[in-house]
Amino acid sequence: MKKFIYMGLASILLIITSLHADAKVDKIVIAGPFASVSHPVLHMIERGALKDVAKEVEFRLWKNPDELRAIVIRGDVDFVAVPTNTAAILNNKGVDIQLLNVSTWGILGMISRDNNLKTLKDFKGKKIAVPFRADMPDIVFKQLLKKQGLDPKKDFELVYVSSPIDAMQMLILRRIDHSLLAEPAISVALRKTKSFPIKIIAPDLYRSVDLQDEWARVFNTDNSIPQAGMAVLGRMTNKKIIKRFMEEYDKSLEWYMSHPKEAGILVADKIDLLSKEGVADSIAHINMKSISAPDAKEKMEFFFNVLKEEDPKSIGGQLPQDSFYYKAQ
Repeated sequence: MKKFIYMGLASILLIITSLHADAKVDKIVIAGPFASVSHPVLHMIERGALKDVAKEVEFRLWKNPDELRAIVIRGDVDFVAVPTNTAAILNNKGVDIQLLNVSTWGILGMISRDNNLKTLKDFKGKKIAVPFRADMPDIVFKQLLKKQGLDPKKDFELVYVSSPIDAMQMLILRRIDHSLLAEPAISVALRKTKSFPIKIIAPDLYRSVDLQDEWARVFNTDNSIPQAGMAVLGRMTNKKIIKRFMEEYDKSLEWYMSHPKEAGILVADKIDLLSKEGVADSIAHINMKSISAPDAKEKMEFFFNVLKEEDPKSIGGQLPQDSFYYKAQ
């Protein structure tokens, strides 16, 4: 008799567990920057991609690495678009964060009023606006300079600003002639200086050195740098939701890359810092593809080792452990 009672209780528990796993959560919160890595998330929300697992999906914009760290440490988000080295730092500091994928492999470049500057060495002696001091893209820029025998402090006048938008505004307002930027800020700046009335106060800007091509040449590798991706935070433990998130992000990224005009309209509507034309233009100049974290591990560790050699703090002191790379089940 007891055996049947236990079997009955087990069946009930199994049913309850199954129902709980299939139930929708009230809200999924996703945080990200205005940069390209977040744009597929906006498309996911627009088309209700996760409506089978959540009643509501919210996107929260972070504007600089300090805001990102505060959001993550506060622990009230489920997924976050994050530079890979920042994710490594947080993981090494004990934050419960796992990288799901790397989707951003190339968005960094120089923009200048001088169309004759073709390599980073050509910028020697120039005053350059650089966003996010000691974070991506500054750390990639410095590594490329040092690898070529250049001293970032002595050979250049680097003007650090809090965001790519600030650097873009300095260019448009003629407060500076050269900047390191990430897409879509490069394309937005180019669009703005060709439009009335900005054209009157700012001469033409030119797309200059592609940092990914410089990376390939300097480090004798390909031009894919694992710069950013999506990560899951500790409060999200539902494996089904994580799986669905990864599936839908990949679908939206594919749509984003193949529908630049529509993507520009969508993103500009959600992020007023960007223009629809600039976002659409940027898609032709970025390298975005979703590679799962375990599959991207080899390239990431090469990248992390380059950063670690110069400044261990840039990845949190050491390479992340294997548990950092989320393995789908």
